[in-house]
Parts: sequence; C-alpha cells; structure tokens
Amino acid sequence: MKASTFVYPWDVNGDPEAATRIASLGVEQVTLAAAYHSTRALTPRHPRHRIVTAEHASVLYPTDDRWQGRELRPYAAGDWAPGDAFGEAAGALIEAGLEVHTWVVLAHNSRLGAEHPDTSVVNAYGDRYPWAPCIAQPATRAYLVDLAAEAAVRPGARGTELESLGWYGLQHLHAHDKTGGVGLGDAGMYLMALCFCVVCREGYGAQGLDADELAAAVRAALEPLWQGAPEDEGWAGVEKLLGPGTAAATRAWRDETARTLQEAAVGAVRTAAPEGFQILLHADPVTYHVGANPGVDPAHILSVADGVVVPCAGGPGLLTPFAEQGREGAVIAANFGVVSGMGGSPGTLAADAARARELGATEMRLYHAGLASDGDLAAVRVALADR
Repeated sequence: MKASTFVYPWDVNGDPEAATRIASLGVEQVTLAAAYHSTRALTPRHPRHRIVTAEHASVLYPTDDRWQGRELRPYAAGDWAPGDAFGEAAGALIEAGLEVHTWVVLAHNSRLGAEHPDTSVVNAYGDRYPWAPCIAQPATRAYLVDLAAEAAVRPGARGTELESLGWYGLQHLHAHDKTGGVGLGDAGMYLMALCFCVVCREGYGAQGLDADELAAAVRAALEPLWQGAPEDEGWAGVEKLLGPGTAAATRAWRDETARTLQEAAVGAVRTAAPEGFQILLHADPVTYHVGANPGVDPAHILSVADGVVVPCAGGPGLLTPFAEQGREGAVIAANFGVVSGMGGSPGTLAADAARARELGATEMRLYHAGLASDGDLAAVRVALADR
C-alpha cells in the first residue's frame, strides 16, 4: 500500500539532510504544502530553527499574473517561506527519489476574513467566522477555483491533495481557542455552521425558507444546548432541533453549493494539469460535516476526483462509504497521525494500516514527518518496512 507523508517546505529548505531522512522512512511520496493556513510548527531536527511561525494563510510559491487587478488574491508568505519555497523543497525531495504532490488548503483563511469581512461565514447570531470563507459567494468561489488550479499544478508535482474544499464552521483552533465550554454535539455544530450572509440568505429563499425565520429557529434550537441540555448527535439530531423539512432545505442548499464548487475546482485543476496528474480531496463521507475534511457524497466525489484522503484518527470507519462505491482505480487514502504528542499512534501504524486495507484503503497518508520526533519516525520506519 503506497504511503505518503505530509511535509512543509520549511522542514526541507535549509536542512541538507531532510529529503534523504524523509525518503528513509519508506514512503514513496511526499504531500508538500503549496498553499497553507497560519500555523506555529515545530521543526525538531532543522539546523537553523526549531519553531516556524506562519503568521497568516499564504501561498508558498510566486503567483502568476492571473491575480492582477483582483480584490481577492492569495497572500505571499513572509520570512517563514520566502521566494519559491515550494519549488526549492520539491526539487530536493524529487532528487531524493520521492514523488511530490501538492497540498493545497482552500476555504480556510483568517487573513482573508480579517481584510475582507464580507467574505466570511456569518452564523445565526450575526457572528462572523473570519477563518471560514463562505463558499456560496461568487467572488470567493472564483478565488478558490483559481487558487486550486495555480497552487495544485506546480512544477515537478505529479498530483495534488485539496484540503478544505467545502464548508467550514465553528470547529477551528483559532488563536488561543476558548470555545469548548459548552458541548454542542454534532447537531449543534451543524446549526452553528449555517451561514446567513447575503448570498446564503438568498439560497435558503430558493429552498422555500425565510432566512430571518430560519435564523430565529436556529437560535431557539440552540438555546437549550447553551443551558446544558444533552447533546444531539447525527442528522436525526438536526431534524429534531429544526424539524425535518427545514433541516432538509438547509442541507439541500449547502450540499449543492459544495458539490458545484468541488466540480469547478477539480475541473480547473484538470485543465491546468498535465495528463496523468492525480487529484484527491480531503473528505468526510457525511455531507453536512464541515472543516478541513468537508462532507461529500462518496458516489459523487469519486465521479469527479481521482480519490479521497480520509481522516482515520478516530478509527478507519469513514473509509467504508467510499470503498463501497467500488469505483475501479479510485484512490482511498487512509490518513493516520504519527505524531505522538499530537494524538498520533506511530506504534500501531502497521496494525492500523492493515485494518484500513481490509476496509478498502488503497494508500496511506502520514501526518506529519516534519513535526514528528525521532522516536515517532523510527516507529514509522519499522511499520513501513513490514508492509
């Protein structure tokens, strides 16, 4: 089962041993960040630094002239990834014998929301989520589609993995996050993810809903949860809180919005890419889920993209709905954390990968070679050697 590990350019650039070290893990591929959100990252083996602070979402390569005159455009990286940081790192990794695919984060950008607040998701209380661009807005969609095409198809890359290509909601570690005091559950989180920007209000109207009445219903449904009522889980919980008809109408609007954006972005990448370029989406098989692995319909997304990268931190169960589609040649990549300090389990990687293979996984992704300790990397080497 083919293995790839996630890597940042700053893990490689300036460290002459990094590419060889990564290749020695036994992976065949590296998924290298080309467009990424703000982060503070550890680099435990780098000869020049130990902490990299990426202050805002940025592209890690020089952009082209498609952005001239446009209000929404990518932000250049600062000193954490100057120049063509992606290209420099990709060259070293390819020279070490590794296949390089781009890692592109799309609808997750706090700086965009801060500088262009009207682009953000607005919840039923009127609060904006600056980290979450509303994917229903035409200008935002155009920005995301062009960013996908440009960031995905970098020189030397043989494929891409598109993350956050869908709705984002409340679930986001934002600065010093203090949002865990009340348990909202799966259903409450869905309600907190519903957007009430101008475009989404019109979208609800097209589904037969009055946006003001819907916002009032969402607030009323959430009130018992704020007061400590038991959490409601699953779609049945959403139907209980909103009523089946209203819940279905909100989901119809959001599902169609996400599907058409995914189709447009994948299409743009295909147009820009050479023949044989692989396009995967980070995805969850439940369409109303939001975040870095946004919800998709498995049958639909496997008819659009070449495959999916599926989070397996909570177990491999999310793989099954994709595997059940039985689409020949589809990539179903099980994504495992291998950083012990971040909840990963490199010591059980061999067993976890075997179970994932039984459930239909065709490849694995390892998060994340640059962040892991030497001990974690040693465990990965053992696990991959036993494949």
